[in-house]
Formats: sequence, structure tokens, C-alpha cells
Amino acid sequence: MKNLPFARPGQFYRGNLHTHSTNSDGVFTAEEVCRRYREAGYDFISISEHFVDRFNFTITDTSAYRTDNFTTLIAAELHQGKIMVGDPWHILAVGIPIDFTRPEQQETGPEIARRAADAGAFIGIVHPSWYGLTTRDAKTIDSAHAIEIYNHGSSVEVERGEDWPFCDLLLNDGWRLSGFATDDAHKITHDAFGGWINVRSETLDPDALLDAMKAGLYYSSQGPEIHDIRIEGNELHVECTPAVNISLQGRGARSNYISGEGLKAASFPTERFEEAYVRVTVRDESGNRAWSNPIWFD
Repeated sequence: MKNLPFARPGQFYRGNLHTHSTNSDGVFTAEEVCRRYREAGYDFISISEHFVDRFNFTITDTSAYRTDNFTTLIAAELHQGKIMVGDPWHILAVGIPIDFTRPEQQETGPEIARRAADAGAFIGIVHPSWYGLTTRDAKTIDSAHAIEIYNHGSSVEVERGEDWPFCDLLLNDGWRLSGFATDDAHKITHDAFGGWINVRSETLDPDALLDAMKAGLYYSSQGPEIHDIRIEGNELHVECTPAVNISLQGRGARSNYISGEGLKAASFPTERFEEAYVRVTVRDESGNRAWSNPIWFD
């Protein structure tokens, strides 16, 4: 299982990939955003300004705010071209070069995403339910690494932050994507510290984190921790912080679960999932969840 991170060398680093500062439509400066996330216990952050003419196609250089135990990934939210409902694209590019050139007038969303991926970026299709993205739209982004499966700002503000079902539709069609949770914070109040990823890496080096993200070596969380997921023979084993529900999701209607108080481990047969993929969801007594990436069996 190539994308199971738990037995890999290194440790998990906590980060938020989608955030804004005063360089686009955020409330705080980039330095202050980094400080707040660092003091909240995060290991890294991406400040992803809106890459549009209104904000002078800014890509914020946050390298000055890195420390020995906190780093930053350079990012941007790309908006070139239109989706089917007529709104601009929202495409997250993490690890984008500072000197990434502004788009030509006729460049499309898929084209700018491909150009960013070719320049080394991790490409995420963000908050699809928030702005009416369809799976037909998503399938045009052939450079995508992942879907933003939880957007905290969209969830707490307009109840449109949940997108595992959207990602599952693509997985059912054979698209091999991972899923990441973020804040998409602008105010760093109600919209912050609600969803993040834990990336397995040997170091906190930005390039090492980026490589691990591209390989799907992370899980997402609102609070619960997943300590281990492993497959031994025809059984999948999960270990986690105390939970009230541990569940599996797979292709189509394939699913399974165990409920109880203070669950710290669960085991499931894998036979029903082996023709495609399985992913794990852990829910604690407060309703917060952690999500693994899809695990493919071939």
C-alpha cells in the first residue's frame, strides 16, 4: 500500500494549506497569520493569496517567517477561466514558485493548473460544494493531486464545507486523488484552527513536505489522531485516539463501521473493498473527525 504513511520513517507535521492575509482579502498581515498558527501548535502553513489582477497577482513570500520548528510553503489560489456555472475557478497551488508568471488573458483553469504543476506545485481542487463545481469540471484538471474534502470557513459560515462525497464520485470513476482538510481562514477567528493535515515526513523541509503531500502521505483531521492504519492479510487495522465511531468507506455503497465508547482500535475484513479502494473515518465524542486518504489495493 504505497500511500499508507504510518510506518514510514519520520513523524507527522501539522499544517494548514489554505489561508489568506492582507496581501489579498485576509484581515491580518502574513507575518501575523504565521505567528498565530505557529503559536497554535502548527508546524507549517501555506498563505494562498488570490492570484488575480485585483491583488496584482501576488504570491506571498513567507520564507522570512520560518524558524527551526516552523516552516512555510509558498502557495497561491488560482482563478483563471470559468467553471460550468460561470464562476471563476478556485485551484490551490502549494509549492508554486515566487516568480510564477501571471496568466495570459485566454489561459484556462486546467491550463494554469497544469503550468503550476509543471513548476512543481501540489494542485488541490478546493471547496467544490461552496461554488457549485461539478465532477465534469473537476475532471478537466488532469494535474490535480487532491480534493479539499473539508473547508472549515465554508463549513462554519455557509454550511458548504463538506466534500468527501464529491471526492468519492471521482474515486468511483477511477481518479486517484487524495483528500485534504483546511481552514481557508480570512479572519483567523471562527474560521481558523478547524481542519488541517498531518504530513508524514523525515524533516520539516518544505520540499520534503511537498513530496510527501504529492504522494498522499498524510491524513486530515479536526482533532482526532490516527496512530496507525495497516493491512495484514485480509484485515485492516486502525489505531487512534478515543473515538465513538470508526468507519470505512469504499467504492459505491461499500462501507463498514464499529461504534462504542472510547474506541482506540478496530479491525475490519477488507474483502468488500479490494476491487478498488478503502478510506477510514474516525469520529470522537465531540463530533470531530479524522480522515485517511484512499488506500488502493492494486
